[in-house]
Amino acid sequence: MVYKFSHPDLLSRVTQVPAVKELISLICSNTAATKPFAAPVEFEDRFLIDVTKAAQPFLAASLASLFSSDRSIWFINHEIKVQEEFFNELSEWIQPLELFPDLGMTAEGVGLPDPEVIAGRLALLGRLAQGERLVTVITARELEQQVSIKGDLTKGLWTLSLGWKGSPGEIVGKLEEMGFERNALVASRGEYALRGGVLDLFSWQSDLPYRLEFDEVGIVSMRIFDPDTQLSIQEKSSCEIQGEEKERGTVPFSDYIGSEDLLIILGNDFNEADQALIKKLPGTKIRISDQTFHSHDNEQGSNLAGYDFPCYPIPFASFGAGDFIMQEARRKEFFRQIKQWQEEGNEVVFFSSTEGGGEHFLALAKKENLDDSKLMLLLGEMSEGFFIPGAQLVVLSEAEIFGRSARQQWRQLHRRREDHRAARSAIDYTEFSEGDLVVHAEYGIGCYQGVQRIASGGEEGTLTEMLVLEFQEEAKLFVPLDQAWQVSRYVGVGKATPSLSALGDERWKKIRTTTEKSIFVYAGRLLKLQAERETGLGYAFGPDRPWQKELEDSFPYRETPDQLRAIAEIKQDMEAPQPMDRLLCGDVGFGKTEVALRAAFKALLEGKQVVFLAPTTVLAQQHYQTLRERMSAYPVTIELMSRYRTAAEQREVVKGLAEGSVDLVVGTHRLFSPDIIFKDLGLVIVDEEQRFGVKHKEAFKERFRLIDILTLSATPIPRTLYLSLMGARKMSLLETPPLERQSVETIICAYDERVIRNAIEQELSRGGQVYFLHNRVGTIEKVTARLQELLPQGRFALGHGQMGEGELEEVMQRFIARDIDVLVSTTIIESGLDIPNANTIIIDRADRFGLADLYQLRGRVGRSRQKAYAYLMLPRNLMLFGEARRRVQAIRQYSQLGAGFKIAMRDLEIRGAGNLLGTAQSGHIAAIGFDLYCKMLHKALAQMKGESSKEFSGGEATLLLDFIIHSSSAWALIQEHHPKKEKETDSFRNSTDAANCGVAPVLGASSMLYTLNSCAPSTSCTSSASASLERSLGKKFYELVLPAFISEEYLPESSLRIDAYRHVATAPNRDALKKLEKEWRDRFGPLPGPVSHLLMTETIRRAAVEHGVSKVETRGNKLMLTRKGDFLLLGHQFPRLAAVKPESKLVEILGFLDSLN
Repeated sequence: MVYKFSHPDLLSRVTQVPAVKELISLICSNTAATKPFAAPVEFEDRFLIDVTKAAQPFLAASLASLFSSDRSIWFINHEIKVQEEFFNELSEWIQPLELFPDLGMTAEGVGLPDPEVIAGRLALLGRLAQGERLVTVITARELEQQVSIKGDLTKGLWTLSLGWKGSPGEIVGKLEEMGFERNALVASRGEYALRGGVLDLFSWQSDLPYRLEFDEVGIVSMRIFDPDTQLSIQEKSSCEIQGEEKERGTVPFSDYIGSEDLLIILGNDFNEADQALIKKLPGTKIRISDQTFHSHDNEQGSNLAGYDFPCYPIPFASFGAGDFIMQEARRKEFFRQIKQWQEEGNEVVFFSSTEGGGEHFLALAKKENLDDSKLMLLLGEMSEGFFIPGAQLVVLSEAEIFGRSARQQWRQLHRRREDHRAARSAIDYTEFSEGDLVVHAEYGIGCYQGVQRIASGGEEGTLTEMLVLEFQEEAKLFVPLDQAWQVSRYVGVGKATPSLSALGDERWKKIRTTTEKSIFVYAGRLLKLQAERETGLGYAFGPDRPWQKELEDSFPYRETPDQLRAIAEIKQDMEAPQPMDRLLCGDVGFGKTEVALRAAFKALLEGKQVVFLAPTTVLAQQHYQTLRERMSAYPVTIELMSRYRTAAEQREVVKGLAEGSVDLVVGTHRLFSPDIIFKDLGLVIVDEEQRFGVKHKEAFKERFRLIDILTLSATPIPRTLYLSLMGARKMSLLETPPLERQSVETIICAYDERVIRNAIEQELSRGGQVYFLHNRVGTIEKVTARLQELLPQGRFALGHGQMGEGELEEVMQRFIARDIDVLVSTTIIESGLDIPNANTIIIDRADRFGLADLYQLRGRVGRSRQKAYAYLMLPRNLMLFGEARRRVQAIRQYSQLGAGFKIAMRDLEIRGAGNLLGTAQSGHIAAIGFDLYCKMLHKALAQMKGESSKEFSGGEATLLLDFIIHSSSAWALIQEHHPKKEKETDSFRNSTDAANCGVAPVLGASSMLYTLNSCAPSTSCTSSASASLERSLGKKFYELVLPAFISEEYLPESSLRIDAYRHVATAPNRDALKKLEKEWRDRFGPLPGPVSHLLMTETIRRAAVEHGVSKVETRGNKLMLTRKGDFLLLGHQFPRLAAVKPESKLVEILGFLDSLN
C-alpha cells in the first residue's frame, strides 16, 4: 500500500455535491460548469453552510482550491485555540498554508512578545506587502491588531550583497535606526554584534543570523551561522535586513484584506464586536458552521442579528468507531460497515500519523477479510472522521479508531533548528558578578571586585585589564585575563559564609592537600560501588521485536535527536547483562515519558513486569492514562496502585502482580509495601526521584538492587546531578525543546487582585485555562470564593491533597476536559501534569517556595506552542532579603527553555551542597568550593580508572620561552619604543574604519613577561630579564620577540576574552586547539599574529605533555627540556636552535618535541 501526503481528487469530489455546486455558481461570475475559477462577485448576502465540525477543514480546503492564486483567502476563527486546531486540520488538505501568530497576552503591561512570533508576523506581512496571495488562518482579534503600513514594510527592507562597499560602522548605524540592539553574542532576532572586521546580525524575518566579514573596502564574506554554537553553516551571496524602525506607522491588520479576497468565517461563536468588524471587511464571505440559522433565528436573539444568511445545507454525517480495538464484536461490526461503504461506491480513506499505524490498521482489516487494495492511506493527523454521501467519501481517523486523542505537531511559519539547545548541560562556573565569592585554584577563596584597568610595573599611564579579587585584610590579587580560567564561582555547603583566604600563607595549600587525600579515598569507594553493580548479573534483553517498531511508529510527534539518542542508550543498557542504572534528565515537557514508555514496552514484550513509580497520586493517574492510551492496541495489562483505588481493587492488583497477570503497574510509594511481590520484574522506572523521601529511596535501592532502573528527572537533586557529571552514573540528556515551544514569561509582582483578574480574563479570552496556586489548605476555599467574586463568569474548582478518595481525580479530569477554567490548588499540581491548554499560572506567596519548586510549578504551563505566563505573587510591602530574594530573582533569570541544569546548580548554591556527598565530604566542599572539588574528584576518578582527564591542566608542562611576550600591554610598550616597525596587527583593525566601528585601542602597559604557569599574577609581576634583554639587544629586540595573547582589538568584550583564554587553557589536546582555531577564525575573523602565536605556544605545551616533558625553556638559542627530573641533552649539551626568527623557533621546538621517543 502506497502512502500519500495529499490527494487533490478528494477535494474535487466535494465540489460535485449539488448544494456546493449551487454555492460556487453564486460566488463566481459565471457558472461553475463553464468557468469555475472566475473572479468572485460582490454579494449583499453572506453565506452559511451547515456542516459537521470534523469536515469543516476539508470543505474549507475544497472551496479554497477553486480560486486562482490572484486572490488571498482568509480563514477567520473566533479564538486562538480554535485557530490552531483548525490550522492543523486544514494543513492536511491544503498547502502552502499560513498561520498568523498571536503576539500573546499581557496583564497590566507586563510580558514581552516572543521573538519567533514577531519574526513570523513580520515575514507574513512582508509577503503580503509585496503582493503575494496567501492562504492564511487568523482570528478576529488579530484583525484589530495594529501592524506596519504596507509601504513602510517594503521601504524598511534592506538588502546587502557580497562585495558591498563600505565599513561595518555604516551598517551599524542603520541597524540602530531599525531598532537592533548590540550584544556581545548574537542569539536572538533583533540583535547584532561587532568584533573588529566581523559583524553578526539576526534580522527579524530570517531563520538564522548572518555573519559579515569585512576588509578595508567592504564585505568579503557572508554566511549564516548557528546562534547556539556560533559556528557558520553556509556561505551566502546576499541577505535581507528588516527591523522595527522607530518611526514606522501602523494600521489595523484588516487593512491588508482586499475586495477581491475570499473570507471563510468559521463558526457562530463570535462576540458582537467581532461580528461588527467582520461585517465591515471587504471581499466575499462564506460562513461555515455546524449549526443552521434561518431568517427566523435572527428574531429569536441569535448572535447573528442583523445578518441574513441564505442556507446551503450539505448532508454530512459523522462516524466514530471509538475505542473498539480490544472488543471483538465491535471490531467486526466496524469492518462490516467499511465493506458496505465500499460496496456502495464510496471512497474510504484512512488517516494515520505514521506508517506503523496504517500497517496496523491494514493488518486488522485483513483479519476481517477486507480488500485492502480499495483502501486509501494518507499520512497525517485527523481528530475525527466524517462521511459525505453526496461526494461518496468516507474519511476515517486513526485517533478515533484506536481510541487515542489526536495530538498534532504544530506546523510553523519559521522552522526552528532541530538541533536547538536551549541550555547546555555543562555548568558554567565562570559566570560571576561583583561581590560574589570566588575560588582561585592557587590562592584560595576571595571576593570578586570586578574587572579593572590596573597601572602596573611602575610605568605611568600604562594599564592592563585584570580581575580584582579581595582576600583577608583587604589584600588584593590582580589576575590578568589570560589567567582568569583559574577563577570560578564559589558554591559551598549550607548557609554559612566561608572565611576569605589569606594571601602569602601556606594554609590554602594544606587545605588542598588534605582534600586531595580524602577525595582519593572517596573516589575508590565510588568506583567500588559502581563495580559491584556492573559485575552483578541482571537480565539481558534481546533486540527489538516487530511490535516495538510498530509502537514507536505510532508516536504522533517527530522525535528530537536527543530522544533518539537517549532511547538508543537505554536499549543498549537493557541488552547488556549488567543491571541498568541510568538517569534520564530533561526539562519539563521535553519527552521523558515517551522515552520511558518505549523502555517499558521493550521489557513487556519479553514477558517481564514493569514498575512505574511516581511521587504523587495525580501524576501516577496521568502516567497510567498515558500508558494505557499508547499501548491500547496490544495485549498488555496495565494497572494503577494508589490511594484512589479501593482496598478490594488494590488486593486484586497485588494478586495480579504475584501471579503475573498484571504486566505493568503504575503507583506511588504504596509499591514499596512488603505485600507487593512480583512474579518476574524486569524494569523499574522512577519519575521525579528527588521527590521521594530518604527512607523510600533506601528501600528502593535495596529492593531493586539487581533490576534495571531508569530514573527520570527535570531538576536533579544535587547528589544525582553530581554523580551524573562525574561519570559515576550513566546519564542521558534531553536538551532539545519541542518545535514551537516558547519559554515561559515570568512576572514578579505584589499581590494585586486587579492583575489577577486581568491575567485570568486574558487567558480565558484566548481559550486557555489557569492554575492559581495557593498552598494552604485551611484558606483555599476562601481564596476560591474571592476569585469567583472577581470573575463571576469563570468556572472555578479547587484541588488539594486532603480531598476525599476520587474527589481530586474527578476535579483533575474535569480540568483536563476543559470543564473548569481556573483550578485553585496546592502543590499537588507540581509534578509531571501535562495539560497543554493551561498556559497561565499564578503562584501566591512565591517567596515561600524553593527554587526547584518554583521551577517545577512554572513548568506546568507552556506545554504547547502558546506563549505562557507565570505570575509570582508576593505580599505587599514585603521586602525580600537573602535566600527568598535570590530564589525569586533566579527563577526569572532562568526563563529560557531547558534551564533545568542551571536551576539545579543555582539551587545547590542557594541551599548549599548539604548532603551532596555525605557529611564526610561536605567539609572539604566548604573548604575549597564545589567546582574545584568536582574537578579534583573527576581527576582522581580518571587516574584510578587509568583514563585521561577531559580537561587539560596547564601545570602539567611549564613553558619559559624568553622570546614570547604574553602581555598585550608589554607588547604595546615595545611597539611604542619602535615606532618605525609595522605593528603586528591586522591592517583593517588599525584603519580609520576601526575607530568608526567602536573598537577600543590597545592601551600601553608595563613590559610584563610571564607565562601561563611561571609567574603569579599581581601588579608587581614584571620581568627584569625582559628589560635587560631589551637593553642589551637595542633595536634588534623587537625583531627577536613574539607577541602571544588575545588582544582587545580582536575581542573587545572582556567576557569573551576570558572565555577564550579558558578554552585555550583547558583544551585537552592539539586537535582541540586546531578546532578552537577554526572556530575563532569563523566567529571573530582572521587570527592576528598574537593569537596565532598563542595557539602555537599552547600546541607546544600539549606536545610536551604527550612526550613526557614537564618543562620547556629557552635561553637565547639553547633549548632546555626537562623529562622525569632530568635535562634532555645532545652530546652532553643542550640542543641548539638553528632558527633566528621567533616564528621559526616555535616550529623548530615543536618539531624537536615530536622527534622524541
